[in-house]
Amino acid sequence: MAYFEELPEISYISRLANSNRNEDRILVKNLFKRAKLRTDIESAITAFNYYLIEEGERPDTLAKKIYDNEELDWVILITNNITNIRDQWPLSSNDLNSYMLDKYGSEENLTKIHHYETKEIRDSSNRLIMKGGLVVGEEFQFEYNTPVGVASTGNIYNVEPVPPEKGVIAVSNYEYENKKNEEKRKIKILKREFVPVIITDLRNIMRYDKSSSQYVSRKVITTYNPRKYGV
Repeated sequence: MAYFEELPEISYISRLANSNRNEDRILVKNLFKRAKLRTDIESAITAFNYYLIEEGERPDTLAKKIYDNEELDWVILITNNITNIRDQWPLSSNDLNSYMLDKYGSEENLTKIHHYETKEIRDSSNRLIMKGGLVVGEEFQFEYNTPVGVASTGNIYNVEPVPPEKGVIAVSNYEYENKKNEEKRKIKILKREFVPVIITDLRNIMRYDKSSSQYVSRKVITTYNPRKYGV
């Protein structure tokens, strides 16, 4: 079932050059209508499997692989709230390299520092002191207390400084873009048994309400005709 075939239509006044009557209209797809997962399905972790998109896979090829139907690519996109494939789907290696060169201008610029991040720091008891991957400044440093004993007044601590060279790592433009692209590979896949439910929901969402003054049919609404009324 192709997604765009299910989109309802709007009857617009024709602005085409060969239109010479006030009542001439054209039907256009209503792109403002959009399906989404039902809340009960979206919140059910058992409704999904997790998947890493492979190199060169597209939504349609993945739908063929998972559902045996490439026209169900929209199920994958809706499941992951993907509205812009160009920005939200991982690029192939070649496309990623082309994108980076276009963005940064040269191979040399790809090696330049994009930002700095924290390293993961744990104490001697393997307790997490600093989470890794936090964006910080080049000179970021901190300190933490390590218990070394107990006195009558309470615990005794040593102050452990973490200077920038131990707690901060530089991330190049290449590393930043590659990591961002790799993170897009992690998606959810709706299990096959739930697909008929989302197809039924889609068809219900795409129907127009009979109570609307613009209603023509379940699949068509009309728009106001200023030519007819002169307003």
